[in-house]
Amino acid sequence: VENGAIEFVPRNWENTYFAWMRDIQDWCISRQLWWGHRIPAWHDEPGNIYVGASEAEVRERHELPDELALRQDEDVLDTWFSSALWTFSTLGWPEDRESFERFHPTSVLVTGFDIIFFWVARMIMMTLKFTGEIPFSKVYITGLVRDEHGRKMSKSKGNILDPIDLIDGISLPELIAKRTDGMMQPHLREQVERSTRESFPDGIPGYGADSLRYTFYSLASTGRDIKFDIGRMEGFRNFCNKIWNAARYVLMNVEGKSIAATLSPGDRSVADRWIMDRFEATSAELREAMEQYRFDNASRCLYDFIWNEFCDWYLELSKPVLWQEEEHPAAAAATRRVLLTTLERSLRLLHPFLPFITEEIWQRVAPLLEIEGDSIMLQPYPEPSGEAADAEAAADIEWLRRIVTAVRNIRSEIDIAPAQRLEVLLRCQRREDETTARARLDRHHRYLMRLAGLESIDWLEGEAPTAATALAAGVEVYVPLAGLVDVAAEQERLDRQIGKLERELRAAEAKLGNPGFVAKAPGGIVDGVRRRQAKLADSLAALRSKRSQLDELAETA
Repeated sequence: VENGAIEFVPRNWENTYFAWMRDIQDWCISRQLWWGHRIPAWHDEPGNIYVGASEAEVRERHELPDELALRQDEDVLDTWFSSALWTFSTLGWPEDRESFERFHPTSVLVTGFDIIFFWVARMIMMTLKFTGEIPFSKVYITGLVRDEHGRKMSKSKGNILDPIDLIDGISLPELIAKRTDGMMQPHLREQVERSTRESFPDGIPGYGADSLRYTFYSLASTGRDIKFDIGRMEGFRNFCNKIWNAARYVLMNVEGKSIAATLSPGDRSVADRWIMDRFEATSAELREAMEQYRFDNASRCLYDFIWNEFCDWYLELSKPVLWQEEEHPAAAAATRRVLLTTLERSLRLLHPFLPFITEEIWQRVAPLLEIEGDSIMLQPYPEPSGEAADAEAAADIEWLRRIVTAVRNIRSEIDIAPAQRLEVLLRCQRREDETTARARLDRHHRYLMRLAGLESIDWLEGEAPTAATALAAGVEVYVPLAGLVDVAAEQERLDRQIGKLERELRAAEAKLGNPGFVAKAPGGIVDGVRRRQAKLADSLAALRSKRSQLDELAETA
């Protein structure tokens, strides 16, 4: 470790390793258990001790007569003694040299900080002693997984979560039975049952293995502790559903239809160029995160690309191109090619994180691209191409996204139905930006009409009408409200909602202001009331902001 042959990640854990090794103590290797490696020592009646691989070897080496009774030691070797042999004994050493020489030393050991000395140091000792090699080149130290309240998981606390239950699901009665069975402190049974009912009133639904894996990747920061929140699993299960639905959309639009064999620059839409550019950037960011063992950053950049860019934007941007295939067949064929290749390469990026769903989808996608192979896991991992970024496409799509988002925010703020087609007017804040903005509107008119749900979009000439407004990318966005919103009726509706939330918030604040409730109620219930109070306060602030906007509109009408 000192000369760098073995590296700890994060590096600060080397200090813990050195603290143990520089003050190493004698180690009692015997344990009074019935399982494990039996200590290879034999005792005779006079009290002599003989050590060897077997009783026959002991007798031969020490020339002991057959009539001399020998008794093997009843203790077994400490678990860590046996585990210290892990890196080479699992590879068939010493008999199977082929596997050992091919795979040893290994690359990375993943383990927890609490067994750096008990396991990591002893593997290094034993492997150097018996093979003359280091066992691994990197030791990646994870945090300690704690429950949602930050407590260490233990059988006595009854807060352990079985991964199988998170994957397959479990009913509340079954979960209580599992947590209270064979307790070392039976007097805590009622407490464990009560806390289980509070945390999982309906048991645990099945989230699947992929979402469980992704949850732990997202939590794998360089910190000491990992606070496990089952709510994050629900979010990543939704992520898996998002990927599945995106794949269905792609397959539905490409199977049995014209797909470009190559991508001609003239046939690619600005959206095609943008998503290809974003894939390259994501691939580079992911590789950097992986090399630094920042799996939390790796999972985040993949999530952002797949959900926010590929699914939420590119799939929508592909629709106008595919719907106008009769006018531009080459462009539609090119977009199908980009849809397929981006999906297939994204599946390969995702595979180490979500192995099951990516394998399932890849088996249908790969043949459409004439990719041969039995499994996605045998395909090469995507590498950044090193091509220069497409700055023009990035700037155009960023402008487009901001305008669309501004219209969507206006629609949300004043509760305009998604099906309602809007008239939108634009005006640049600075005249010198107008030429560029007008050119972009001309190029991307069809995208704006589709993504923002518009009846029309044009430039504002003269005075602005009574409208809801927003600012996006230096452009003032106006949604005229004439005939669109009944201001008086909307004010009355908001007043009712505000009054209801104010009553609920006062009730929550009264509970939290009662010292008896805070002191006597279970911690989970008090935390739930606090969360509800914060949520009510946020909702109330949002409604009051909407009410204020309507008041301003009424004054200008």
